[in-house]
Amino acid sequence: MKMILLEPVFKQMIWGGSRMRREYGYDIPGDNTGECWAISAHPQGDCTIVSGEYVGMTLGQLWESHREIFGNAEGDRFPLLTKIIDAQNDLSIQVHPDDSYAKEHENGSLGKMECWYILDCDEDATIIIGHHAKTRQELEDMIYGAKWKELIREIPVHKGDFFQINPGCVHAIKGGTLILETQQNSDITYRLYDYDRLQDGKKRPLHISQSLDVITVPFEECGAAKMPGMNFDSNSALSAQSPTKNAWFEHLITCEYYSVWKAELDGEETLCQDQKFMLGSVIEGGAVLDGCKLEKGDHFILPAGMGDVKLQGKATFIFSAMV
Repeated sequence: MKMILLEPVFKQMIWGGSRMRREYGYDIPGDNTGECWAISAHPQGDCTIVSGEYVGMTLGQLWESHREIFGNAEGDRFPLLTKIIDAQNDLSIQVHPDDSYAKEHENGSLGKMECWYILDCDEDATIIIGHHAKTRQELEDMIYGAKWKELIREIPVHKGDFFQINPGCVHAIKGGTLILETQQNSDITYRLYDYDRLQDGKKRPLHISQSLDVITVPFEECGAAKMPGMNFDSNSALSAQSPTKNAWFEHLITCEYYSVWKAELDGEETLCQDQKFMLGSVIEGGAVLDGCKLEKGDHFILPAGMGDVKLQGKATFIFSAMV
């Protein structure tokens, strides 16, 4: 089995910018490009394979026709989605449903659990995670009374921070922030507030009823936020076999749907890929993986049966795998 390299799909957004062109050299469609769907088999953004014997197929097609590449994982759709998000301006304040609500109300869609690794941000950047309402009645009163400053929980953010966002958690990425997002393969978002801004002369639709249905009250922390310097979990499946100590690992999260790791490489190392499959993104530097050159901004899949994976170079990766 060989590494599978993918071509991203780009999305233009009212809040997007041009940073992905400058940062990664991407051929983006315009100066308001907000999202890079880097590893995706979603119908609204199905990535094309650009390496190996499956060149030209989409990831969705590969999942349907060659499930052995993915360790014969079960499921009617590819489970995960990796994005890079360039928020030049604030995203709407929003919330995602869980699987059961999405299945019933969104034509059988998956819900959306996600996590954010902060690739870069302005010096005074903030994000929104959570709210201050103590009861559901207080939540409704604050929403219908447009008491957004009282309701919203806003926190400072720095490069290298990591946050888990569970279904039901009110959240928003704010302007000046570049993130890598690992999430369930879903595009269901309920918009709670959009700053009364206009797109093509009209306000974008809100989803107040659905938001009230799914928001967790009171707010619950989505697991501890992981900051730079956390130790690698030796029980994690991603492990360095070589004794040369040229790779350093940080286990960021394991939840119901995915595990995520950060890896720093400086030299040569051999990793053991013993998952059904793994997703990888190069977020800094460059490397050679089993003879294939990787650069900053490249995204790939390590298929089942790969075993020992040889890496050489100086690079930072984000890896993820289904649970």
